[in-house]
Amino acid sequence: MSTPLPLTEAPSWPHCAYGADPATDPVGCPGIHVPGHTACLAHLADTDRTTYLTGLAPGADIDHRGTSFTEDLLNQLLAALRDPTTQHPHFGDARFGGARFSDHADFGWAQFSRDAEFGEAQFSYGASFDWAQFSYSAAFGRAQFSGEAWFIGVQFSRDALFNEAQFSYGAQFERSQFTGVAQFDRSQFTGDAGFSEAQFSGEARFNGTQVSGDAVFIGAQFSTSARLGPLACAGMVMLASAVFGAPVTLEIAASAVSCVRTRWESTATVRVRRAEVELGYAVLVAPVAVAAYPAPFTTDNGDIVDESLLTGPDRVRVRSVQGVDAAHLVLTDTDLSDCLVSGAFHLDQIRMEGRTTLAPAPTGWHRKGIIPIRWTRRRTLAEEHHWRAQSAGQPPAPAGAPPESRRWRIGPHHPDPARTPNPDDVAALYRQLRKAFEDGKNEPGAADFYYGECEMRRHDHTGTPRTERHLLWAYWLLSGYGLRASRALAWLAAAMLTTILLLMAFGLPASSPKQEATGTVPAGGGTVTFTIDKQDPKNPVKDRFTTKRFDKALSVTLNSVVFRSSGQDLTTTGTYIEMTSRILEPALLALAVLAIRGRIKR
Repeated sequence: MSTPLPLTEAPSWPHCAYGADPATDPVGCPGIHVPGHTACLAHLADTDRTTYLTGLAPGADIDHRGTSFTEDLLNQLLAALRDPTTQHPHFGDARFGGARFSDHADFGWAQFSRDAEFGEAQFSYGASFDWAQFSYSAAFGRAQFSGEAWFIGVQFSRDALFNEAQFSYGAQFERSQFTGVAQFDRSQFTGDAGFSEAQFSGEARFNGTQVSGDAVFIGAQFSTSARLGPLACAGMVMLASAVFGAPVTLEIAASAVSCVRTRWESTATVRVRRAEVELGYAVLVAPVAVAAYPAPFTTDNGDIVDESLLTGPDRVRVRSVQGVDAAHLVLTDTDLSDCLVSGAFHLDQIRMEGRTTLAPAPTGWHRKGIIPIRWTRRRTLAEEHHWRAQSAGQPPAPAGAPPESRRWRIGPHHPDPARTPNPDDVAALYRQLRKAFEDGKNEPGAADFYYGECEMRRHDHTGTPRTERHLLWAYWLLSGYGLRASRALAWLAAAMLTTILLLMAFGLPASSPKQEATGTVPAGGGTVTFTIDKQDPKNPVKDRFTTKRFDKALSVTLNSVVFRSSGQDLTTTGTYIEMTSRILEPALLALAVLAIRGRIKR
């Protein structure tokens, strides 16, 4: 129980002033006078209080602003207003602004036929309004709930105003119905804010709301609300199975946002800060954009939303889009390093805008048996990480440990192979995402997905024939599937060097063959016939590796790269070497050019 501080200014109504002290408490009791008396209900004489309560009837208008209520006094008032038909309290115009409830305040099942005012009221212990009915506006602005606040199943037929209210132990509004405006602007929930299965027929305002626990909107329905937030939540904002019936903008700064099976009947923009977003099995009837917001949100008044409750990294991480019709999904500036995309529909139509981050392959050198290997730097899907970690028998990481850059990321079902995607499944995911990027004219971005698709096909022993796997292996070895220019150029340099060495050793003759003319002069005179022949080229006996021979071999090799004949005399072996070079080296050059083009074309 918290003791209210003495007031320094007198209220605007005629007040009781009981216990006033010019030095310590100049105002005294701020309770309004009971009609016909000069004291509030709490400090009224017992006979006068009994007379007043006896004169009340169900549906009567009451005014007890600033009055201090004990549990017994409140029960007496509720008993005086109890409707004999329903056995529940029935208020007309109820004015409890600034009232102080020192014990549990139970307004459960009460009916408020006119306006209900609880602005700046203080509830020192729990307050219960379960299944109450507010036929007109319900005003709880700046109310303080020092205990638990229960509003389960409440019907707010008009506006429900909780702006700047403070809930020290959270509040529960499950299954409540908000027909008018539901206003929680700048309200603070020290615990959880529960709105599961609540119905918001009007505007739902959470402008600048602070929640230190979880904000729970599971199964809530937002019929016409055009905006939710900006709100800051230290825990998780749970929108699972919620329904948004109209175009809406959500602005949320939180540790996590769950939109599992959320249904958007119209367009939606979800602006998020710092959170992990779960979109699994959400129903998107119209386009929905999920974007990382670059700066703290501001309220309608221009105030910056306080994010001091949040301690996580300043990035938005999408965890899953499984089961989502991705044709309506746009992701902007999001981190997809651990995002599961398997099971999504129309994945080839998803749009990834801005700086989309995917998990890189492990860094550094590794050992496969006795062979050192190094993974190519590229963007990869979480499903490939999970399969490689499972197939390599990688041990699970300690709970809560961040992913290691030198290891593959383990999946949620590691190391169960039955629940880990196989290479054939992952190849299909890469293929669809590659098409999505190509349709968006982002060929450099699609290159990594093509590389991943080929990798998965090369490792697929069930859906990819052996011959095709061997061809993919050669394609990977020579040029990284036509995407690694450095690899193709390295092979080209090696092939040219080999060609030069072979030509110097076996392909170039010792000297240029000379022509010889032979003929016979007839004895009786006449025409002389000459036969012109050329000596066969011969390899030198020594001095094969000289500068002069290197120049000739280099000329032959360079001409072979561009598929031209050098015109150089060669031995028979050299002729075959040149023929092989004219086939292999232009192919390697073409692979290098293809790889460069794939990386820079837009």
